[in-house]
Amino acid sequence: MKNIIIILLLSTYGTLVQADVTKIDNKQLMSLIEDGVPIIDIRRKEEWQQTGIVKDSFLMTFFNKDGKADVTQWLQKLDLLASKEDPFILICRTGRRTGIVANFLDKKLGYKKIYDVTDGITEWIKKGHPTVKP
Repeated sequence: MKNIIIILLLSTYGTLVQADVTKIDNKQLMSLIEDGVPIIDIRRKEEWQQTGIVKDSFLMTFFNKDGKADVTQWLQKLDLLASKEDPFILICRTGRRTGIVANFLDKKLGYKKIYDVTDGITEWIKKGHPTVKP
């Protein structure tokens, strides 16, 4: 819980460095995937197994079952995938967690182009889009 509070505070009162967080829907998500923009699924393993994932997603849990995050470890994984200049997509179950993470990366760390899937994997599935097993 302490980590969530820290992240919320950082995302609310972070530095004035502004990235470009763009909230996107399923149609925009499909277009970005076609353009080769990497998609990062920040849910937990059991969530991936329950619903499947968007094909070619990078699986990088941010919050554990207790709502805690190992921010340092997660950022190390992110650095292997994208620099602060590279665009990437964040997806979770409903968009709540990606909103928190996107704002943190934007306001505190200065990532330049973050796409936030606002309705998450649930809307993706609801609209009949395919998922694959993780």
